[in-house]
Amino acid sequence: MNKNVFLVDLFQKDYKDTWDMQSDLLQGIVDQKIKNRREELTEQTNNYFLFVEHPHVYTLGKSGDLSNLLLNEEQLKNKGATFYKINRGGDITYHGPGQVVGYPILDLENFFTDIHKYLRLLEETIIRVIAEYGLKGERSEGETGVWLDVGTPFARKICAMGIRTSRWVTMHGFALNVNTDLGYFDNIIPCGIRGKAVASLEAELGRKLDLEEVKEKILKHFKELFEVEDFIKKANI
Repeated sequence: MNKNVFLVDLFQKDYKDTWDMQSDLLQGIVDQKIKNRREELTEQTNNYFLFVEHPHVYTLGKSGDLSNLLLNEEQLKNKGATFYKINRGGDITYHGPGQVVGYPILDLENFFTDIHKYLRLLEETIIRVIAEYGLKGERSEGETGVWLDVGTPFARKICAMGIRTSRWVTMHGFALNVNTDLGYFDNIIPCGIRGKAVASLEAELGRKLDLEEVKEKILKHFKELFEVEDFIKKANI
């Protein structure tokens, strides 16, 4: 089993271009797995972790409700935002500047074959990261992601998650609000959940944070929880 992970920081990149990249990486891993089984090979499959910061974009999961987007095409254009209906789980969310988005493209057969465990470890990664900033992240039953003040009228989501898997290979991932303009969430019903707010590290702490510092903390906890042997940095794919 290969527990090394290629790490690529795409910095700022268009959502569709990044989605296509993820799809290509996933398909490459799946093709290798099929070839291994068909030809009785033992070639290792690769794992990847992409960091990215997207321009303003709204994405709707495959089971999501389009009515949770509160803007028409002209309004989207006026706000400099785009919209995509995509193939992950979950409903609607927003990505934009100041947000740390992570896309692990892992062959879970290199780690463990349990989707529920995968999601819980992603959540735990973020819970441990924000704990370093003095915030208590929590899970909300039936609502994937990381929340603050669960069970109170002030419950708010600080990190959204949605994934897709094929033959135990993952894509999509998480979006942690760091220095995010939370006003863009006013144009949707986030994750299709009415009456609950969103949060960011900046809003909670009253100061902007260094995105690179946050990424390093994410990698530290991800490596520990997933028992990654090593992150191998690559400039591109």
